[in-house]
Amino acid sequence: MKKSLLVAAAAICFAPMSALAVSPPAPMPDATRLTTDIKVLSSDEFEGRGPATAGETKTIDYLVQQLEKIGVQPGGETKDGKRLYTQDVPLARFEIVGKPTLSVSINGKSAPLTQGEEVAIRAAQTNVDKVTFANAPVVFAGYGIKAPERNWDDFKGMDLKGKIVLVLINDADFETGQGDFGGKAMTYYGRWTYKYEEAARQGALGFIVVHETAPASYGWATVKNSNTNAMFDIVRKTPSEAHAPVEGWVQRDVAAAWLKAAGFDYETLKKQAQTRDFKPVALKGVTLSGDYKVKHEVIVSKNVIGLVPGATRPNETVLYTAHWDHLGVGLPDAKGDAIYNGAVDNATGTAALLELARLYKSNPPTDRSVAFLWVTAEEKGLLGSEYYANNPIFPLAKTVGVLNTDALDPSGAAKDFTISGNAKLDLLDMLIAEGTKRGRVYSPDPAPEAGYFFRSDHFPFAKRGVPAISFGSGEDLIDGGVAAGKAASDKYRADAYHQPADEWSDSWKMDGIVADIELIYGLGRTLANSGAWPEWAAGSEFKAARDATAAQRK
Repeated sequence: MKKSLLVAAAAICFAPMSALAVSPPAPMPDATRLTTDIKVLSSDEFEGRGPATAGETKTIDYLVQQLEKIGVQPGGETKDGKRLYTQDVPLARFEIVGKPTLSVSINGKSAPLTQGEEVAIRAAQTNVDKVTFANAPVVFAGYGIKAPERNWDDFKGMDLKGKIVLVLINDADFETGQGDFGGKAMTYYGRWTYKYEEAARQGALGFIVVHETAPASYGWATVKNSNTNAMFDIVRKTPSEAHAPVEGWVQRDVAAAWLKAAGFDYETLKKQAQTRDFKPVALKGVTLSGDYKVKHEVIVSKNVIGLVPGATRPNETVLYTAHWDHLGVGLPDAKGDAIYNGAVDNATGTAALLELARLYKSNPPTDRSVAFLWVTAEEKGLLGSEYYANNPIFPLAKTVGVLNTDALDPSGAAKDFTISGNAKLDLLDMLIAEGTKRGRVYSPDPAPEAGYFFRSDHFPFAKRGVPAISFGSGEDLIDGGVAAGKAASDKYRADAYHQPADEWSDSWKMDGIVADIELIYGLGRTLANSGAWPEWAAGSEFKAARDATAAQRK
């Protein structure tokens, strides 16, 4: 190492948070290697990288082989005294057997409901072999939220046992941009995961979420493809405490027709639901029926973990994360393609971590350790990251920060960058400073109402107090500006997100992904060579959890 670099590294080690501006060794991400990794991982041969499939086996094998080739140490579990590259993640798997029989009865006249087109009913996650319900009453319960701290209750004491409840996606502030839920940005109450959890707490037969593209932030194709295949969950002792028997989605116009048949106007009720005075309404004359078998089993999927030990403080860890999984094989699209390749989501992030591992191994060692964690079952509810955060290999109290990469943009180099959500923490300030050194500026999450903060693998760490961000490519493209970047993002969400069309294309521009990797590498290396411990901003809901472990970082 040159003397100048030694001096710089030493200076970083003792610098205060405000002084972490020493340039790291110049990184050199290789676009050709990245392209190869992405093309392999998103090829038809890998079958969409579904957990508990042959695609998982191929993906895990590929990642481990690459880590061995790079020379990164195993960072996973220890078995028979030997450290592995993997961490076993036990998961409960649920799948509807065949096509479910579903129908709606309106004033005594029954009509079938088409799975995947009118509704998307998920496999029950309550360890039952069969779900049968006949003429279940239907209730509209607004946004399906019970938030005592906001004096908000959409249920008003209505008995929901044996009933199917229609609820709106997002939370009550989405359309007005103001109100009791903090404005446009989605709270966790707006996520469909919360709504299903609330269904179980309310003792309902089930919640069916009404889909609308704007408040959901994705179209019906995404809903259909994500909810009609195998479902996964953590292994629970009492699954009925977290899941109602029936969970699913319904097209907006289908739900509106049910409401109209019962004498209600959809838009009028939705407007009423945006106030705390809203009361749930029963849809007289409207009932739902269903009959389908469910296969359930416990499988073991895998996280993959690589480690580059720190030279002087190896027990302190900077953690990079990305999810390796996608949707596997599912319903075919209009072209008959049933493989959900997941090239952008998230072969890009998976390949980025491999390239980051190569950069750390080819540059001088850092003082702190750097780990690379590829998690499973993100698409099934952040299950791999949730499992790791609950069973960490590297103690969370001494995890300096988590840098997540999910769906990097192949539209070309951008002048800006972003993160998911608008949480305030030192880690973001440091990322902004790193971007400034590279001539890039920070743009706040352009769609906080979409709730991306709750939808990426940094979230299980954040809620346990670990400073964590999910990096996002910018939209202000060098070639075409914001208009071109937004058009590309909108097209991807409409035409490819969670669809078979998310495939590698020769039209991809890798310079943007290379620049993104350079940026997050620079931040990670600065963290790994410093003695600083990033914190959450005062008032953050995650600060107390981090503060509780402060003594372990002295």
